[in-house]
Amino acid sequence: MLRNILSVGGLTLVSRAIGFVRDVLIAAMLGAGPVADAFFVAFRLPNHFRALFAEGAFNAAFVPVFSERLVKDGREAARVFAQEVLAVLLLAQLVLLALALAVMPWFMLVFAPGFTGDPGKFELAVVFTRITFPYLLLISVVALLGAMLNSIKRFAAAAAAPILLNLCMIGALLGLTPVLPNAGYALAWGVLASGLAQLLYLAWDARRAGMTLGLVWPRLTPGVRHFLRVLGPAALGAGLVQISLFADTVIASFLPTGSVSYLYYADRLNQLPLGVIGIAIGTVLLPEMARQLKSGDPAAATDSQNRCLELSLLLTLPAAAAFMAAAHPIMTVLFQRGAFTATDADASAATLMAYAVGLPAFVLVRSLVPGFHARQDTATPVKLALVAVAVNIALKLALMAPLAQIGLAFATSVSAWVNVGLLAWMLGRRGFLRIDDRLRRRGPRMLLATAGMVAALLGGEAVLAPALGDPVLMVRVAALAALCLGGLGVFGGLAVVTGAVGRADLARCFRRPGALPLDPTGAGGPSPR
Repeated sequence: MLRNILSVGGLTLVSRAIGFVRDVLIAAMLGAGPVADAFFVAFRLPNHFRALFAEGAFNAAFVPVFSERLVKDGREAARVFAQEVLAVLLLAQLVLLALALAVMPWFMLVFAPGFTGDPGKFELAVVFTRITFPYLLLISVVALLGAMLNSIKRFAAAAAAPILLNLCMIGALLGLTPVLPNAGYALAWGVLASGLAQLLYLAWDARRAGMTLGLVWPRLTPGVRHFLRVLGPAALGAGLVQISLFADTVIASFLPTGSVSYLYYADRLNQLPLGVIGIAIGTVLLPEMARQLKSGDPAAATDSQNRCLELSLLLTLPAAAAFMAAAHPIMTVLFQRGAFTATDADASAATLMAYAVGLPAFVLVRSLVPGFHARQDTATPVKLALVAVAVNIALKLALMAPLAQIGLAFATSVSAWVNVGLLAWMLGRRGFLRIDDRLRRRGPRMLLATAGMVAALLGGEAVLAPALGDPVLMVRVAALAALCLGGLGVFGGLAVVTGAVGRADLARCFRRPGALPLDPTGAGGPSPR
């Protein structure tokens, strides 16, 4: 499981690295003005619906049911089930697409009402969203193919597919901007092209795996009806999460120009560890637990969840602390050039610090929710999410006036911690989550290693201040790289010295498949399992 997590995380890291190149180009060419705000809304809306109808809710319902078919009836029965679900998914997405394109101006009045004060920005948002919205249909099929491949332990293609999104957007930005009215149009067409590229890539990998899905007439077969029953609560839960994100977009549209962009750039950085760690863990843990539970081994499922919680904390605590300690040099070095000013960098850095408060919680949620979804319980997380959403929206409304977009980011972080607490409490109450001695022992040591890293970062930032402010870009980049690598080295060394991570754990990452596993207690001896 750890090797699969590292594989998914490594490919996600490549995608996010290319994504940073994309964002640096966007910042330089668009800055944080009205065209940028309009594009980011147009890009966010199909992604909201993607999380609602595709990846989030769909995976939660599809993976456990598909895994059950796989274990009980074999690959061919599971493939036929996936084909039946694809037919229903396509029908629903085509109806949604036709409706959205028809009512787009009124649609935008709901999701970015603050743009009505700037008719030019509002019209751009409508046009850009009409171009990007068909991406939702394409990426929904990508989500189905990816969930199917993950369930048969083929993780690489689905993890690599987002790389194509970034490459297409970069290519469109550089190649189409000269022939279109502005760079926003180029980016919108790049998003649409990336959906087609990802679909073709995943379909090719599914064919290699012998899991090609044909087009059949939509029918409510018993398998599809069971899937829809599980999907209903999952979609509602994803909808609650998206309500919080919609609230960001709606409220930010009333804030001064640039607020949407500040949220975007800060969230992009915050999404790096969330994507590399959280998405990787959630992608691997759900099918792993589903198979273990269907095979009658709940103890193994509990152990898998504990190890993912441990890995989540080990990697996100230092990441969150680093974002809070070094937000300003990170933002200035990465983005401050061209149309992106020092004021924009300062505002984005403060927003990043607010998001970083909740970074560990965002990832922990990915390790806790599979405890419900693997048992085909998609309703309970929805009920708990209601409380978190209420906290989120209330805090956003309370903080938007005094703190602007920083308040929106901080409210998101607080609500994530509320969600973590509720999920852990309910899993423990049902006997599905038992924090083992290893996790209890290592948690405080992770905090100690993180504190040492923060001290090193603050000291390094003071020493490197002249280089971080040097007018030569490569000098600033080198200084930032030295700061980040130094902090990483300090944390890694302290983690090993304090026992937050053991040498045996590191060796396990590279142990050959089939070799004798190490002691799950972390002591380093051979395990009887």
